[in-house]
Amino acid sequence: MILITGSTGLIGSDACLFYLNKKKTVIGIDNDLRSYFFGKRGSNKWKELILKKNKQYKHFSTDIRDKKKIFYIFKKYGKRITSIIHTAAQPSHDWAAKEPFTDFEINANGTLNLLEAYRVYCPQASFIFTSTNKVYGDRPNFLPLREKKLRFELSKNHVFFKKGIDESMSLDHTTHSIFGTSKTSADLLVQEYGRYFNLKTATFRGGCLTGENHSGAQLHGFLSFLVKSILTEKEYSIFGYKGKQVRDNIHSIDVVNAFDQFVKKPLNGGKVYNLGGGRENSCSILEAIKMIEQISGKKSKYKILNKNRIGDHIWWISDNSKFKKDYPNWKIKINLKKSLEKMISHEIKNLHG
Repeated sequence: MILITGSTGLIGSDACLFYLNKKKTVIGIDNDLRSYFFGKRGSNKWKELILKKNKQYKHFSTDIRDKKKIFYIFKKYGKRITSIIHTAAQPSHDWAAKEPFTDFEINANGTLNLLEAYRVYCPQASFIFTSTNKVYGDRPNFLPLREKKLRFELSKNHVFFKKGIDESMSLDHTTHSIFGTSKTSADLLVQEYGRYFNLKTATFRGGCLTGENHSGAQLHGFLSFLVKSILTEKEYSIFGYKGKQVRDNIHSIDVVNAFDQFVKKPLNGGKVYNLGGGRENSCSILEAIKMIEQISGKKSKYKILNKNRIGDHIWWISDNSKFKKDYPNWKIKINLKKSLEKMISHEIKNLHG
């Protein structure tokens, strides 16, 4: 039995489908707070309805901040749970600053509720946490970067991070954003439960997680929202850095496959992995716009705002080497171009009913 929080989100729903297809029983926890964060267009309720059609899926519309209800679920199913995949979160860099208490209570306190319920009722299981590259704050912005026509790039003379940023980068003395701080708190808690209590926990610090099942909104889901904006001929706002800020993009299915490698062979002691699309699946926003235009045949409308997001990255590419060393059978199967093709095709179907 697999317990998945944020079970209707991008990664959570694909994880649910992945294990349901393997005939596993899945416990899903999701109360669609995304609709509160991002409005009706950001809601994932439609995915909950799809998942509930499978008899092996059990859904709880429970808020992870509710310690009593979380402990009830773990007490009821604890002995049968073999792995917890924790993807539930307040996921937006920008939204967090509007309601810092809500953001921290979900991301940090909610994670603590889950970890303690896990330790008490099913310590034999593994625990996977979907963290974020925002735990590094704006530290990557201090790398020697050079400006090119469509993107920022690492200086040719810089000997470190040629493959991307690895787990050796410091988390300290940086501006994280309110969201980055709450996720860092959760990240450290997951590590500490693994090390202090010798549990099988893993923290995956994601780059840009994407896919056709993303309910993208302006404040979260960069590629998904960009595709929707271009296909519906709506203006897209780029926050600073001349639109040349770089992200590496990884499809949700490849993320779930990485999680499954850990589920099948969990390691003790609070493992930490950077996980993203790597250099070969990186792009700036301007480059992403060009790719979407070429694939869809649609012309974009966008404006570049002078002000960037506080604590945002100018250049981020993940180095997956540490995870690949521990799990050599994992590899990326859906590249950036294929991801965009899937997203465009999916959105066109939605637009035409």
